[in-house]
Amino acid sequence: MNPEALMQLAIDKCREGLAAGQSPFGCAIAIGDRVVAANHNTVALTTDITAHAEVNALRAACLEVGELHLKGAVVATTCEPCPMCMAALHWAQVDHVYYGASIDDAAVAGFNELHLPAVELLRLGGSSVKLTGDLLTEGCRELFTEWLNMPHRRVY
Repeated sequence: MNPEALMQLAIDKCREGLAAGQSPFGCAIAIGDRVVAANHNTVALTTDITAHAEVNALRAACLEVGELHLKGAVVATTCEPCPMCMAALHWAQVDHVYYGASIDDAAVAGFNELHLPAVELLRLGGSSVKLTGDLLTEGCRELFTEWLNMPHRRVY
């Protein structure tokens, strides 16, 4: 599956989350041409600070394929992964992560981000995960605008 189509799926999944009152993050994972997971953030719904879109998608993908490691997997996430999510993506041994908006975009929207770029975390950790930013960036940034216009939004 091409990265743009996978990112569009992540954006669509994020919008489902926004419609359910969740925060503006979505993630989709494919292995070859097969989508194995697409999830949105459920931190507020589950009262689980670790229920980020990437973690939710990793949990679902691993269950779907019956493996802890997702070798060859391509991931599209609407925002640059936080250190927790980037570490989980590394541990799952995904091949390539694409993201749209940046951690700076999330911080501007009010999220309590650690200002450690994912690329720097991968470099410091010696990870082989490939990381590519700026994929459908404007569409991903629009998700923050939509979320900021929601009356009962919650940041964390």
